[in-house]
Amino acid sequence: MIGALTAKLALSLYILSAGGYLVFIFRQNTRAVQGAVWVIRLGFLLQSVSLILRTASLGQLPILNLAEALCFFAWAVVGVYLLLSVRFNIPALGAFVAPLAALMILVSLLFPSKPLIVAPIFKSVWLSMHLGTIFMGYGFFALAGVAGGMYLIQEHQIKAKHTGGVYRRFPSLNALDTLNYYSLTMGFPMITLGIIFGAAYAELSLGRYWRWDPKEVWSLITWLIYAALLHQRLTVGWRGRRAAILSIAGFLVLCFTFLGVNFLLPSYHNFQSLEQLQVK
Repeated sequence: MIGALTAKLALSLYILSAGGYLVFIFRQNTRAVQGAVWVIRLGFLLQSVSLILRTASLGQLPILNLAEALCFFAWAVVGVYLLLSVRFNIPALGAFVAPLAALMILVSLLFPSKPLIVAPIFKSVWLSMHLGTIFMGYGFFALAGVAGGMYLIQEHQIKAKHTGGVYRRFPSLNALDTLNYYSLTMGFPMITLGIIFGAAYAELSLGRYWRWDPKEVWSLITWLIYAALLHQRLTVGWRGRRAAILSIAGFLVLCFTFLGVNFLLPSYHNFQSLEQLQVK
């Protein structure tokens, strides 16, 4: 399958990129990080071309099983990282992003995707907009979580007066907090639109905007967590450690919404239900 081959090639490129970023972190080798940037861009380009071709052939974004969803999530995380790198010069961030994307694709390969013809119910522009905006929001929130984790690591090292060596390549606490805030302000409108588009699709295809399905409930919980975090940052002035911790907590809840609900709770949103609705 072309999808599986693309995933394996992207996995190889992201692993190679992760190696370059780690060499930069441990050895401060600028040539290594420059190479890592080009390699991760190549992996993203490869995934992008594959997604465009598969979307054109299916008539819908290829996110209707777990393997495809994980690959798309990895693509969104890398895409958001490349977008943010235009505004924020934080090469050390790549040492976390590239392994995360590689891990997602590696896990996706454990769930082989069967070739399917998309059922008519899934050929909807509302569904495409729902999936696209939700996963881009996930990508921004993943970067907010990574920035939060880096913030806590750097803060601990500063308090322990261990600021040399590897941690010298980490950005300042202010830069990480700014990146966290920017990622949150970009991600929150995305998942808000994603929920609205999903409700519109549900009304058109199922006859109801909202069914209190476990996936819908946990999506609402995720939205409320990030809404509370943004509210506190904008009105109370939350910064630093508290914002970093809540960003990490929010991303963990997001991961449960994305994966945990699929395996642990009965839901018409889970990938098994979606596959049963598809025509072979």
